[in-house]
Amino acid sequence: MLRPFALQPVALVAAVLAAVLVALSGRYGFHRDELYFLLAGRHPAWGYVDEPPLTPLLARAGSAVFGASPTGLRVVPALLSACSVVLTALLARELGAGRGGQIFAAGCCACSGYVLAIGHLLSTSTLDLTAELGVLLLTLRLLRTRDGRWWPALGVAVGVTLLNKQLVLSLLLALLLGLLLDRPWRELARRPRPGSARLLLGPLLALFLALLITAPTLWWQATHGWPELKVARVLSHISGVSGRLLFLPLQLLQFSPVLVPVAIVGLRGLLRDDELRWARPLALAYPVLCVLVLIGGGKPYYPLPLLLAVTAAGCEPVVRRARRSWRTLTPLLLLAAATSALAALPVLPVPAVAVTNAVDIDQGEQVGWPRFTRTIATAWTAIPAAQRTHAVLLTSNYGEAGALARYGPAYGLPTVYSGHMSLYDWGPPPDSHDGPVLLVEQANGHQLEQHFTNCRTVGRIDNGHGISNEEQHAKVVLCDGAHQRWSALWPSLRQY
Repeated sequence: MLRPFALQPVALVAAVLAAVLVALSGRYGFHRDELYFLLAGRHPAWGYVDEPPLTPLLARAGSAVFGASPTGLRVVPALLSACSVVLTALLARELGAGRGGQIFAAGCCACSGYVLAIGHLLSTSTLDLTAELGVLLLTLRLLRTRDGRWWPALGVAVGVTLLNKQLVLSLLLALLLGLLLDRPWRELARRPRPGSARLLLGPLLALFLALLITAPTLWWQATHGWPELKVARVLSHISGVSGRLLFLPLQLLQFSPVLVPVAIVGLRGLLRDDELRWARPLALAYPVLCVLVLIGGGKPYYPLPLLLAVTAAGCEPVVRRARRSWRTLTPLLLLAAATSALAALPVLPVPAVAVTNAVDIDQGEQVGWPRFTRTIATAWTAIPAAQRTHAVLLTSNYGEAGALARYGPAYGLPTVYSGHMSLYDWGPPPDSHDGPVLLVEQANGHQLEQHFTNCRTVGRIDNGHGISNEEQHAKVVLCDGAHQRWSALWPSLRQY
């Protein structure tokens, strides 16, 4: 029987987390991905080259309601992170935790470096964490109660999650394999039962609802040649052997090394505790998911929602061993919060980002975009005024394009174009724009220049703090024109 839910203290932990995230949200600036989401939100569609539609729509809605500033855009991530805290506490409750275990689970979630990082920024991972925790909660409810009335809710949750990211498919596959690997569940599956055909109705209904919700996005991907698969292959290639070797250390570092012992207690309890035998597939699914992500060349943080659920299972045993004394647990959470905040939140002065950037590269991607735009604007004004009306501004990636779309109008910059990700689908410049071309290209890149005539470097990007990021020392290149018309050249500029 479930213990009463510790609503007030858990809600307090969630509220404190949201307040801290909002208070720090404007310390640096937009992240490159956020600038892309804002730009993608202006082009609503059922899908994009590299993602489903939900996060760009959240960016558009959040900026419209709370303002098109870093703080305004990040209210939604803060609220989603607060929801993740509540869901983690509910997972602990589902796994037998009482009041103390639920509060500790909420605290572990709020102090995780991963939760702080994605709660500070709007990213596809922000909503994905909340949605996957919801899927895991409903899955545990089904495993514990075997009540088929939860299947429709699970189908809806999976469908909504698929509108944001496809990673939930790997999670579901890992859970299914966890069920098959668990001996009691295998025996139950083999045992003939009356009305077994009726038992299939629940999963089939869940599958139908999930497909119904995500059908428009699947249709968009199918009609566009499944571009997300192409992007995934590129990311897997970039990850390489070194990324796979560092998979587990980076995962635990992003999660929080301080909280790893709690996760180990949870993993051990799920595997050995007879009272939690019904939830054993959850423990088996975690290593299975890690293997699946490694094979697919995915990123270390992909299994972290499942690891957070495993950690929730360890919270009640840890609280019991501490004899329900918070004198031991409070310092643990404070240490986790302090180390995670230093790595994931903008708590240090901007010049110090060069240090934390070694742990979390997303810190550096929030620095220097207004200065970047001013550099481009200076180069643009060097073009004679008579030629600017048919000149073109072209960038090498979506972060640069998003920054120029956000800050450029204040400097009189025109519409920006790029062949990167979904910007390619938003079209080439008109063929009538046959004048000079101003390029923004990576420091060692020459891919764009080869398509244009008489190119020369007219500037370099410097964020002013010596912080390493993708744009630091990028070239600003002015070319006299393109080798061919834009409509003919455009397919050559496609980048994944």
